[in-house]
Amino acid sequence: MFLAKSDKSPKAVALLFFATSFWGASFVAMKALSNCQRQIVPDASTWFLSAMSLLLRFGVGAVVVAGWSRRSLRTMTRLELRQGLVLGLFGGLGILFQMDGVLHTTASTSAFLTQCYCIFIPIYVALRKRCWPSKVVVVSCAMVMIGVGFLANFNWRELTLGRGEAESILASIFFTGQILWLERPKYSDNRSGPTSAVMFACIALIMLPVVCFTGGKPTQWLVSYNSAPAIGLITFLTVGCTLVAYGLMNYWQKHICATHASLIYCCEPLFTSIFALFVPGIISAIAATNYLNEKLTLHLIIGGGLITAANLLVLVYSSKLPIRPSDRAELAEQPA
Repeated sequence: MFLAKSDKSPKAVALLFFATSFWGASFVAMKALSNCQRQIVPDASTWFLSAMSLLLRFGVGAVVVAGWSRRSLRTMTRLELRQGLVLGLFGGLGILFQMDGVLHTTASTSAFLTQCYCIFIPIYVALRKRCWPSKVVVVSCAMVMIGVGFLANFNWRELTLGRGEAESILASIFFTGQILWLERPKYSDNRSGPTSAVMFACIALIMLPVVCFTGGKPTQWLVSYNSAPAIGLITFLTVGCTLVAYGLMNYWQKHICATHASLIYCCEPLFTSIFALFVPGIISAIAATNYLNEKLTLHLIIGGGLITAANLLVLVYSSKLPIRPSDRAELAEQPA
């Protein structure tokens, strides 16, 4: 399953790390943006705030990428269109639940729980091949479940998760589909420009009905951005965390296998935890909001440590699996 893609892999690894740092910062930025908007529209639902910011981020992103790639859009292939639509569907639903989830828990907790896709990927592979997962995967899943229990405010009496934690885990399921779809060999020759433009436009279209049903009249939609800090944060999320990060992902991930990409993406919650120690205080001082710096609690250290260790264990194990000719043929012949 896990193929070495090209001689550009070292550069791809470095640039994907760079992209991951933006996504790590996005958890803090999204929560800070919501705090700023709460001062302007205190009665707005979190679904509206989440969907509206994503509509702006990916709507603007689609326009920018389409303008940048206007020549290649004229010759867009069916494979590029199909890949972009599916990536937009998985990515749009995933990031919607991720952003709403982070508004109901800490940025670090949400970031760690989102990484559950590193476990979901090998489980999916085992189910697709109709075989039992390896002992390493079973042990890793157990570690993740224990880690989630520490992080997720799990109620052992009622067997329920907090809203933010449950949505973060649900988001990771959609991100699993996004990573696996991006890896498909039949899309390896797709150009990143047309694919990204379709993906961004699809995400924006997914957010539009959510905004319409939760945000009242269209004249009220932009009121939540009637402040300089809110505009600054949405600009950072649009340029850094959307255009730059997703552009790098869509272009460079095809040069390494999905397992190695997932290993890099495991650093996302580590970046988030570092940023959450001091960035909220800086933003609060500038925007006059009450967003306190996070602290390294025992639950965060144990829960986050278990999830990260489980991801590293299963990914390192998977990267060492031999590539059978039948696996290569199976991947090459996968239907769209």
